[in-house]
Formats: sequence, C-alpha cells, structure tokens
Amino acid sequence: MSWLAIAVLAVGIYLAFKLAGVAFKLLMWGLVLLAAYWLLAPLLGMPRPF
Repeated sequence: MSWLAIAVLAVGIYLAFKLAGVAFKLLMWGLVLLAAYWLLAPLLGMPRPF
C-alpha cells in the first residue's frame, strides 16, 4: 500500500468518526425537542403527539 493510500484511509476514518458524532448530536437534539414538545404541549393547549 502506498503512502497516499494510507493517508486517504486515515482521512476517511477520521471523517467517518466526525460524521458519526454529528449524526449522534442531531439525534440527541431531536430527542430533546421531542421530549420538550411532549411535556409542554398539554400546557400550551396543543395536541400531544402519539
């Protein structure tokens, strides 16, 4: 394997971890927003989801 292939592989692994971190953060924010809506909707007179 050439040094260029090793460098590309290392960058690819790094970007994969960064993408997984961003996806995890988006999922967590989505859950936070859903929980906030589920808790606040009855108090604000809005329909409760589910």
